[in-house]
Amino acid sequence: MTCAVRESGGGWRCAGVRWPGEVPELGWSRGRRRRVSVLAYGAGLGFRAVGERHCVGARGNVCPLGAVVPGRSTGGRCAECAWLDRAHSVAADTMADDPRTYRVYLAWFGPGLVKVGITGEERGAARLREQGAVAFSWLGRGPLMAARRTEEVLRAALGVPDRIPYARKRVERGHLPGTDERAAEVAELYARAAALEGRGWPESLERLPLEVVDQVGIFGLGRATEAESGPEPVPLPASGPVRAVRELVDGGVVAGRLVAAAGPDLHLAVAGGGVVVLDTRLITGWDLAAESGSDVRVPLIDIGGGGVQGGLF
Repeated sequence: MTCAVRESGGGWRCAGVRWPGEVPELGWSRGRRRRVSVLAYGAGLGFRAVGERHCVGARGNVCPLGAVVPGRSTGGRCAECAWLDRAHSVAADTMADDPRTYRVYLAWFGPGLVKVGITGEERGAARLREQGAVAFSWLGRGPLMAARRTEEVLRAALGVPDRIPYARKRVERGHLPGTDERAAEVAELYARAAALEGRGWPESLERLPLEVVDQVGIFGLGRATEAESGPEPVPLPASGPVRAVRELVDGGVVAGRLVAAAGPDLHLAVAGGGVVVLDTRLITGWDLAAESGSDVRVPLIDIGGGGVQGGLF
């Protein structure tokens, strides 16, 4: 089985991984039109980058400049479109009168690697899957500004960051503790957060009960994969993937067997090369041509280090 990579020479360009449910999808856009390709673990996935990388625009609109953007940019937007996209986001605090209900969550990415955040209630856990949260629990629900205030109070009181770099997440993802240990750390953080109720916690935010959701199974982490040399399933290396794609280049190829996905990252088993992580934010704005086989011919970087390698040949 092969995951569909839509030929993008006709104007369709990849918009990265989407998590509307418990199955990852690759999004595709052409102007305001949208399509998706459902991804399946164990299936082949491959493409070749063609030409130059162009700005993906903002809020469904094409970049008026048709700007060329750097291959290493995870945003995939020129400065003007990046500003427009963020100006209308919840994170920019420009939507104080938003009438929707928001939820505050506690997200766990690895031992000692946790964060507090908010998301629209109607989105469910999509935001947690998009960030690659290995485990999480809801903490409360209420109006936007109450959720935002709670988020700020918890960050200060618990000493947790508002953002965690994906490079850190990838390192921790390679050697996760067991399910019980993950749940225990989320529960401990929840107890510390709940103890702050009445001390800066807005009255309009309803506290939700502890319910740890573990997403290792959804992401396919730690699962067995089919060896490239035969039909017998073999476990992934205990240390996890050790290399990631640094950037795409014109003519560069990324092709392998999808064994896991977390947030924007796809884990691809490559013949003779172990498992390579592809951050799909790096492929937005490129014209792509479908490729079969198992090969990586783009610059790679060591996960957890700064070493840069050439592609596998």
